[in-house]
Amino acid sequence: MWLGAAGLLAVALLWLAWSLGGALLEPGTDPLDARVAEWARSNGLGFVVGGLEQIQYQVDPPKVGGTVAGGIPSVAPLLSDTGSAGGSTSPTASGGAPDPASPAATGAGPTPSPTPVVVASPAPITPIVSPPLPREGTWQTLDRLNGQPVLRAAFLRPDAQHTSYLAGVVWIDQSQVKLVLHPGYQLPGGSGWSQATQVLTAQRSSLLATFNSGFRLDDANGGWWADGQAAVPLKPGAASLVFYKDGHVDIVQWGSAAPGPDVAAVRQNLVLLVDNGVVSPLVNSTTTTTWGKTLTGAFFVWRTAIGIRADGSLVFVIGPALSAGSLARIAQAAGAVRAMELDINPAWTNFITYTHPSKGVAVPHMLTPDEQPNPYRYLQPSSRDFIAVMTR
Repeated sequence: MWLGAAGLLAVALLWLAWSLGGALLEPGTDPLDARVAEWARSNGLGFVVGGLEQIQYQVDPPKVGGTVAGGIPSVAPLLSDTGSAGGSTSPTASGGAPDPASPAATGAGPTPSPTPVVVASPAPITPIVSPPLPREGTWQTLDRLNGQPVLRAAFLRPDAQHTSYLAGVVWIDQSQVKLVLHPGYQLPGGSGWSQATQVLTAQRSSLLATFNSGFRLDDANGGWWADGQAAVPLKPGAASLVFYKDGHVDIVQWGSAAPGPDVAAVRQNLVLLVDNGVVSPLVNSTTTTTWGKTLTGAFFVWRTAIGIRADGSLVFVIGPALSAGSLARIAQAAGAVRAMELDINPAWTNFITYTHPSKGVAVPHMLTPDEQPNPYRYLQPSSRDFIAVMTR
């Protein structure tokens, strides 16, 4: 009897050593705690990880009050060409009226979306906290092509409570760039994808930026589809980032139709944060059917989101001490008519730009100094899927 029990224990320990050890030795730059958490979630222990996250949050919640150390940061432009800055000022911060013909409004599958035309530079974001800090919400050029800004960044405090934190917002001009969904070797895993799990050397001279994708698929309440096949079936009603073959993207609430012939990929995650220019009342929901099997939308943690403005340009939001509601309100303030949450927690949230000292070389630069992921994470095999912003 004792020998049998000892044998079972030995087998269990050997399996643990093999399984967890393999997870810790996989390629990429994921930190140790993130690797252990991912291994636990993949082996039916997600409830343990979620419980520990909630305990950690309760022990060490974000600071309330205070001031931003150093004020609004200055951003040096990462010039991809030698052209001078250009563009005009948009007359409204919202970017115009919501598009009534959007797929999100019709409830159908995504209809062919036209390639965006060159758009005016956005007006400053109206700060959420009053009185505003000097330059709060003001756009600064991150990168430009053909003499025109293609990436701009602005910073603002997320709410009247967490006044010592800043959220970063990046504006992306889709008329001059294309967005590409890359798979991760774990998420979604599998094979047969046209894109690699990293930005290959041959692509790096055209690489402007990268940013994180969404939740683990078993937490996302949605699917993952690319190259004519689904890693997880697409879910009607889910917030969906739709990648078209011409390089532009749209953000929609998915209907029941299959992806059309002009669609390259679809990444779903949770529900829309903003729809038709209005913050969804679901941002206050605490159910797993809304927010997946992870921290609820009420927790103030690192979060990211992507939104589309009425003129076709995009806004990406990243920052600490963000709830689902404050994330949505920042996206709305930046002009998003539709927006969706991407990933959360410091191990996974990032926006990275790149300089190119020589052909085939991309040197990464984090948008904010307090982002924690390794800046080289997408220049080598990535465990999770991600989005690359490339020149057209």
